[in-house]
Amino acid sequence: MSNDSTADEGTADERPGGFKPPTKDPWKSFRGVCAGLLILEAIVVLLALPGIGALSVGLSAAGVTYLVVLALLMILGAGVQGRSWAMGYNLALQVALIAGFAVHIAIGALGLLFAALWVYLLYLRRDILDRMEQGLLPGQRD
Repeated sequence: MSNDSTADEGTADERPGGFKPPTKDPWKSFRGVCAGLLILEAIVVLLALPGIGALSVGLSAAGVTYLVVLALLMILGAGVQGRSWAMGYNLALQVALIAGFAVHIAIGALGLLFAALWVYLLYLRRDILDRMEQGLLPGQRD
């Protein structure tokens, strides 16, 4: 009986598909990519302020405040990527950036560009989930 219980304990750590969990946490690197993209996005939004000022009439005080607050929320969002609600937060920031069309057309265009990157990250997230279920990640079949 002790041999049977040992065999049962060995399979307790495996996934429902019969595969072991990955040796390295794929979500750790994915969270890092999301956090890095948010930081990059905040930098681009802040750099858009002098660019818009040089190329056009400029922004109103409300427009500048909107963009600075949005950039701060992006920087803060980079620190909460481990939370279960982080992807929803990221997508809400993208909607807010796309709404920047009301501030200036260039800000809205930046929002569309970064939204495309977030759609790609959603695709990658789904791909990681599928690969985990199929046991195709490094270390799952060793």
